Amino acid sequence: MTQRRKRVTQAEVARLAGVSQAMVSLVLNDSDGVRVAPETRKRVEEALRQTGYTVDIMGRRLRGKSNRILGVFTYEAVFPSGTADFYGPFLGGIEEESEAQGFDLLLFTSPGRRQGRRKVYEKGSNRLGIADGCILLGRHTDRDELDRLVDERFPFVFIGRRESSAGPVSYVGGDYAAATAALHERLWSLGHRRVALVGYREESESTADRRDGYLRACRRHRKTPLALTDVDPSAVFERLRADRVTAALVETTEMAVALHALAMNSGLRVPEDLSIGVLGDTDPTQTSSWPLRATPEIDWTTFRIPRREMGSRAVRILVGMLRGDIEPGRRSQVLLPCELVDGSTVAEAPRTTAR
Repeated sequence: MTQRRKRVTQAEVARLAGVSQAMVSLVLNDSDGVRVAPETRKRVEEALRQTGYTVDIMGRRLRGKSNRILGVFTYEAVFPSGTADFYGPFLGGIEEESEAQGFDLLLFTSPGRRQGRRKVYEKGSNRLGIADGCILLGRHTDRDELDRLVDERFPFVFIGRRESSAGPVSYVGGDYAAATAALHERLWSLGHRRVALVGYREESESTADRRDGYLRACRRHRKTPLALTDVDPSAVFERLRADRVTAALVETTEMAVALHALAMNSGLRVPEDLSIGVLGDTDPTQTSSWPLRATPEIDWTTFRIPRREMGSRAVRILVGMLRGDIEPGRRSQVLLPCELVDGSTVAEAPRTTAR
């Protein structure tokens, strides 16, 4: 049986280096305003290497010291293959920027789970406190926890716009309102005068932003909006036909695939008879009871969410907050532009219905 190695103490390091334990602590903590002679620092660092001394992370946190660790908390699973394409760029940007800033990453997952949902607080304690600050991401946010994090002034940045009744939330999101309005303008330029919005029934900031962008475009062109939130694709499709809609802006790829299949099965051509634009990328945590047939890869007209940049920008803001350069508020709230992508699912409006 392998014997567990005893943890090296600062006192042992001090004896080897020929200095006081207080001097070892000064070198480890790099205390401000205290000068350590270069030769003394060199002896202590050599003793640290020889002994393999490791820092007591929790002890540093209790003393108010930085561990140079950033947490990443996800409300949904981020590693299953079905979600890899969605969350991968976020995590890539977080990892790359954290390394550039000289911080390690700590991933928080399931120990705080209650009633099938991940939780920040476990038995009243903020589990994220091991880290200096945290990046949060996920669609299904716990509003009470978010309010509590803001109230406690724990340093965090959310990926995606979030609001809290307790105060301003630091976030980096995509400018979905502007992107949705721009995609509507693209349809308008192609002659579409009856454009519907097909969105989530569940309310969230991202859904609200897409709806605001759509309504803004409708007001601009003095058109009556048609916003549909039915979860049944068949019901949505029948409503589109009844209202003589020539183009639909759809919030999820899953719903867009279903509408595409229903249109083709009913004899309508996409995009000649019905144009479909997808408002960014699908949420991989959403499921549907509607039986989707196998659908070939579709070149959607959509907008690209700058996920990698959102992840890296969130880290830069969080590090700025930890350094005291950025205060929670307007300077820590960023919306990045989304890039329109022309695919094969949007075309000129049918001449018999464009008006």
